[in-house]
Amino acid sequence: MLRALSALVVAATLAGCSGLASSANGVAGSDRADWVDLFDGASLDGWHGYARADVPAAWSVQDGILTLTPGTDDGGDLVAPGTYGDFELEVEWRIAECGNSGLFYRGEEAADLAPIYRTALEMQVLDNCHPDGQYPSHRNGALYDLYTPTDDPTRADDWNTSRIVADGNDIEHWVNGERVVEATQGSAEWDARLAVSKFRDGDAFPAYGTRRSGIVGIQDHGDRLEVRSVRIRTL
Repeated sequence: MLRALSALVVAATLAGCSGLASSANGVAGSDRADWVDLFDGASLDGWHGYARADVPAAWSVQDGILTLTPGTDDGGDLVAPGTYGDFELEVEWRIAECGNSGLFYRGEEAADLAPIYRTALEMQVLDNCHPDGQYPSHRNGALYDLYTPTDDPTRADDWNTSRIVADGNDIEHWVNGERVVEATQGSAEWDARLAVSKFRDGDAFPAYGTRRSGIVGIQDHGDRLEVRSVRIRTL
């Protein structure tokens, strides 16, 4: 009987530790059923280029991987189906050596607002040997040109997982299970950073950083990018 009780205590302890580990990565295990796959590994149904109805030819599905092929005449940023306010987005990606891309969110879509970065916040996707890597607020995981990542857990030449949590005014960026950015939209700190960023010009970047919902997109920055999973859940 004592042996059986000990086994139950150990099992309960391990289960509790497992739950804590999942929460530490920003996703509680019990919530995983809430996720919706935006990319099914077979097609780009529902996706489109920014401010256009079709998918730019530079984007394709190759062996189950969403692939951006540079040098294609018909390129541009890719927009996922739907719009999102409070959400958690997770993307698994691999980029060319010293490559540059990004994940856009809370952006507005209209022909007169193109390109997407004029309105959308961006989580930087970067191999930090890219020239942009010399600027701290442009490195992988950054909230581009606003918040510098606290660490660099990037795996070069391998698959990485980026996660964005946008819950009301609160924003978090995670890279490979490590939180690298915490920010609060509209806070005094946010406004101060915005005032010295490239986005401070209200004419060039109308209402930048004020939107609490919008489109989600992937950047075409001219470097090969592979994406094997894109999923989201609303909060």
